[in-house]
Amino acid sequence: MPTLITHAAVAAAGGYLFRVPPKTRVRLYLLAMVCAMLPDLDVIGYRWLWIPSGHLFGHRGFFHSPFFAAAAALLVVSVFFREWQAFTRPWFRAVAFFFLMTASHGLLDAMTNGGRGVALLWPLSNERFFLPWTPVEVSPLGLGRLLSARGFAVLKSEALWIWLPLGAVVAVIRLLYSKTIRKAA
Repeated sequence: MPTLITHAAVAAAGGYLFRVPPKTRVRLYLLAMVCAMLPDLDVIGYRWLWIPSGHLFGHRGFFHSPFFAAAAALLVVSVFFREWQAFTRPWFRAVAFFFLMTASHGLLDAMTNGGRGVALLWPLSNERFFLPWTPVEVSPLGLGRLLSARGFAVLKSEALWIWLPLGAVVAVIRLLYSKTIRKAA
C-alpha cells in the first residue's frame, strides 16, 4: 500500500480542486483525508484480530472496494454536511467527491508492486486485483519499518509516481482556473 501520507496528499489535492464555500473548506479537507485513509482500518483486523488477508474483511478486501467507498461517502455527507439537502446538486457533488477520495485508496493500493491485490469488484467477487501498471513500491506495515531505508525507498517511489503527477495536475488546473477567472473579469 502507499503510505497514509500519500493517501492524505491525494485527498488534500482533491479538496483543493473541489470548490466549496470557505466556511465548509476545513471540514471538507479533513474529512477527505480521513476518507482517503479509512480503508486501512482493516489493518486492525489483520494485525490484532488475526483475520487473514485473503478474507472478505482482510487487508485490501471489503474496505478497499468501491462499494465501501460509496457507503462511506453517503455516511460522511449525511452526517457532516446536513446543510446540503439530499438529492440536490451540492449533495450529489459532495457524495461523488467523497466517493472518489475513499475509492482513490483502493486504486493507489492496486498500483503497488506487492501484497495480494485489492478487492475492486466486491460484492461481485472477493478476487484481488492489481492494475496493469504497478510502479509504486509497496509500503511496509508499521511506523518503525516506514522509518527505515525501505520506508525511504517507498516515499521516493510515491514522490515520483504519485506526488509529482498529482502536483502537476493541480498546477495545470489552477492555471486554467485562474485564466478563466481573468477572462470573466
